[in-house]
Amino acid sequence: MRRVNNMASPLERTLEALRELTQPREARMAQTSQEDVLLQTLCHNLSVLDQKLQQDSNWATLQQLRERVISQLTWSVRSDDAVWNFVTEVLVQLLCLKQTMIELLEQFVPPKRNPKSPECAPALPPDTLSISQQKTVQTALQFVITLGICPYLLPGVGTPLRCRSDFAATVEKLVCYLASPRGMWRLHIVTMALLDIANHPSLENLILTRHLGDLLASLCQLVYSPNKYQQNLMSEEASRQEDSEKQKGLTDAEQQSCQQALQKLLDRVYQPIVVKELLILQGGIKQVVSVCVGKTRTFSQTPAWLRHRCGQLLSERLMKPNGVQVVVRGIVEGAGAGIAGGQSAEAAAADWRKCDIVARILASCPQQCLSVEEYYRQVCPQVLELFHIKDKLTARQFQRVATMTFLSMVKEQPELTDKYLLKPLLAPLICCLDIKDVEGCSQMGAVIVEESELTCCVDDIYKVCVVGNDPSSKLLASLEAVIPAIFSLYCFTARGVSHLRSGCQDIILWFLQKSEPPVAMLVLKQLAGLAQSSPVKNPLYHFTAGSEGGVKLTVKETVSDEDETLYEKVSSEQWRIECLAQLLSNLQESNLTGDFFIECLKGLTCLAGEMDDRLATSRTNGLPEWEQQEQQLVTLQLIAVLCERFGHLVLNNTVHVIEFVIATLDRCCMNLTHRTEETVEAQTLSMGMGLIAAMLGGAVQLTSTDFDAMKPMLPRLEQIAVLHPDPVIQELASDLRITVATHGAFSTETVATAAQSTMGNPNKPTKSSHPKKTCPVTESQRQSPISYSVGGMEHRNMATSGNSPRNFHQILQIAFDPEVPTRAAALRTISHMVQQRSPDALSNQEKVLSVFLENLKHEDSFVYLSAIQGLSVLADVYPSQILPRLLDEYQVSPEGPEKTRCIETRMKMGEVLMRSTKALGEIASHYRDPLIRVFLRGTKDSDSTVRASSLSNLGELCQCLHFAIGSVIHEVLEVISNSRSSNYMLLHCFGTLGKKKSKQQHI
Repeated sequence: MRRVNNMASPLERTLEALRELTQPREARMAQTSQEDVLLQTLCHNLSVLDQKLQQDSNWATLQQLRERVISQLTWSVRSDDAVWNFVTEVLVQLLCLKQTMIELLEQFVPPKRNPKSPECAPALPPDTLSISQQKTVQTALQFVITLGICPYLLPGVGTPLRCRSDFAATVEKLVCYLASPRGMWRLHIVTMALLDIANHPSLENLILTRHLGDLLASLCQLVYSPNKYQQNLMSEEASRQEDSEKQKGLTDAEQQSCQQALQKLLDRVYQPIVVKELLILQGGIKQVVSVCVGKTRTFSQTPAWLRHRCGQLLSERLMKPNGVQVVVRGIVEGAGAGIAGGQSAEAAAADWRKCDIVARILASCPQQCLSVEEYYRQVCPQVLELFHIKDKLTARQFQRVATMTFLSMVKEQPELTDKYLLKPLLAPLICCLDIKDVEGCSQMGAVIVEESELTCCVDDIYKVCVVGNDPSSKLLASLEAVIPAIFSLYCFTARGVSHLRSGCQDIILWFLQKSEPPVAMLVLKQLAGLAQSSPVKNPLYHFTAGSEGGVKLTVKETVSDEDETLYEKVSSEQWRIECLAQLLSNLQESNLTGDFFIECLKGLTCLAGEMDDRLATSRTNGLPEWEQQEQQLVTLQLIAVLCERFGHLVLNNTVHVIEFVIATLDRCCMNLTHRTEETVEAQTLSMGMGLIAAMLGGAVQLTSTDFDAMKPMLPRLEQIAVLHPDPVIQELASDLRITVATHGAFSTETVATAAQSTMGNPNKPTKSSHPKKTCPVTESQRQSPISYSVGGMEHRNMATSGNSPRNFHQILQIAFDPEVPTRAAALRTISHMVQQRSPDALSNQEKVLSVFLENLKHEDSFVYLSAIQGLSVLADVYPSQILPRLLDEYQVSPEGPEKTRCIETRMKMGEVLMRSTKALGEIASHYRDPLIRVFLRGTKDSDSTVRASSLSNLGELCQCLHFAIGSVIHEVLEVISNSRSSNYMLLHCFGTLGKKKSKQQHI
């Protein structure tokens, strides 16, 4: 800025005047109170500035500008109140500053930029204030706010002076003593003058960034406060003051101008800051206000009229476009979730209380809305957008707010939430299901749901359900409808690598854990294919891999080959069962896995009846016969997979074991009713009754709840005692019925013997009719009765004997013990030693193989099934050594009484052969011809079960050999062409060979 004759520029002179007004002075020694010091300083500064303006010629220009500004004012700048005179003089100087800056900017001509130095910054406009000049203006504004606005705010409006600073507390004491009766009028003058000054861009930031809350409080009081409050600020002395028309408060025109100024101010400022200030103004701070009588202090809260008006203003912000983000940012940005970020953002992310406040604000419909539905229609889409904030620092807290808002809305308005929140959220998954509107696109390969849509859908559901973890009936019901689609998506992602897999798994597990047991069981049946889900996955659609690790839904390519379609269906069902078992493995701590296993066992009961009963059941259920058979096959496969994956751990409490035995008794009663004799069922019945006898004999500590669970056994045991042909079984069933009915108070020798036999104790107890005390058991035994009764004997009696050769040979000898439990336990111990690659087992491979092969001929299923299990372990460990011997054992089923057991043995041996072949890897091709010949011979067996098993093994073998079957290709194709049975199992078995591409490639 140029200077002439060492004279300051008008801008500098105005700023110097402001410094003269606000600079502190030294206090005299006689003064004792801070109020007196402040009052004298204000009067002295006014006097010094007035003297310079009147007598110093260097200040003549500022004096002329000051008189011109005063002439345009509608209010007087002089009164008998020194504090008010100071406030008005500061306002006049600020108005002079604004006028000076406007005139300088009008005269400013930007210099042309030098092309030789284009990197130089452009020249600053002359109305730009330096840092020191901004501090001077800020100090002047602080005096105006403290002396001109805060003293005239009603109790509960805005932040009280004593809560601001020590200086403000001193001012409060001064102005309370010198308070003018024209409070509303003075408040109006100061507020409108500051808004006028804020019209200049350079001064606007200085005023609104620090004093927006005070201006809003002042305008709200001027516009909305009732007249009775206005009159309270007036005293009887007002009748002796000048301008008597001001005693009545503001005119209608003045109030209207204040209302327009308030609306303009709310619209021009950054909206999150407006929301923040309105919330502070609405909530208020409990203010400590001095009372004239004595030294009593009272607490004053925000007036009701102010809370109501602030609520209306906040509602207006909320109902605007992007109003939800505005409200959320206004509350959480101050905690560090905004631009600043940093460590404060981490601290703010953990502040659930603040997120809950925002959620309650958003979930509550304002009174100003026409209807709740209209409010939800506008707000719900914005709530969903909060889940997709890109900025990482902001997203964490915004997503928490969105989650809690979502859950709050679901609880308060479930019907509206279903329409405007849940259905839009679940829309991509609903498209995956077979609903009425599925003909939108019929072009093969066309994308129905984009990858980004499915990714966002799964992520949002995960945030609402798993992270929010606040289940409600409406949320669970809506999620139940799309669980089949989520499970299908999980099955697809489990085949490869996708970031959606863990999200889908967590959602399904959360739903199963939070739902009621009957609902969770029904959903598990639907996922397994045992119950029809409505809607179901559209057969015309399928999932395909996306380009960014996600998944998209596309139209499936039509396949005309029936074999290819069947193969795809069978393999898909098998994979779904494997995925379901994987999900259940994460729920072993709960009872759901065991309940589901028991439910599958109960489904097998219908297999024990006659065909007429199955047809009657199919008519009752509304299912055709082939579909019912398909469900039975799925049930069998489910039980097999669960047993293979979990073993005895699938039953993790006593009640599960009791229900398992009840299901076994049901199947036995069904067979007895229809007079069907099945060896497997007889062995299962013996095992079930042995388990009950063991529990009653002290294997576990039974409670009254356990005995209540045993009550359904009573009629079944009675039926077995009457109808079963074996007298031993009849006696045991009758005795068990008496023991269960008396809650163990009466027990016979038969029950005690069966219990000791099941638990592997060779000592025979004596007969006693006295009540028996149960033996104390460990916690692990109480949780897993099966492990105690079967596996416990193995490890307790044999595995702890050591690994010396002498002990190993003793175990080999025990494998031929006449006692069935002892022999079976020895076989399983040997299998365990082979699996652990014990040195004794490694050096005695031939003896171990002979022991297992010899026990294949035993009549008890526990023994020969244990032998088959041992052969399976050998097949994994020493495949090349045992494969030739297994081929010799796998012969055509003989005729006679041993036919039934031999058929089952050969089927199991077929599985052992396949495991051995797979373990051989590339070497398996050396045994190609004998393996294929053996299975081809089985496909011509008279028994349909053997044929089905052989066909299945043959297809799996061809796949293992990569269909390189050489000279026997014609025999294999002949078997396939002749196997045109409609039986679902046969089609399932050679579905692997039905792949057209594979046949064409190798033929």
